[in-house]
Amino acid sequence: MHLFTEIDPAPRATPLVRLTERDAIDIWIARWLRIQRKHLIGRYGCDPRRLYEIWEGKAFPGSREKARAEFSEKHPGLLDRIDFGRHKVIPRAPKLPEQLPLFEE
Repeated sequence: MHLFTEIDPAPRATPLVRLTERDAIDIWIARWLRIQRKHLIGRYGCDPRRLYEIWEGKAFPGSREKARAEFSEKHPGLLDRIDFGRHKVIPRAPKLPEQLPLFEE
């Protein structure tokens, strides 16, 4: 008798959902409308990393252009107020080689 086969894993609070290209387009539009990330996570029931994969262009690479065209049709009065720039990644400071001797014994 194995205990591991008898124990049911605890159900997730929110089931993880596989995002579609339609979801990616809506997520881009929501970003431009300044919908908070926590509301998007709650709405789509996804891991926050999936949002960043969309915004970085790793998942659904053509969705940004489609979302921009749809945004232009639905919200023409907001076009001059929206920054359609890419997701900004904070660069990490490079390790400076001249400091390495300070840590050697």
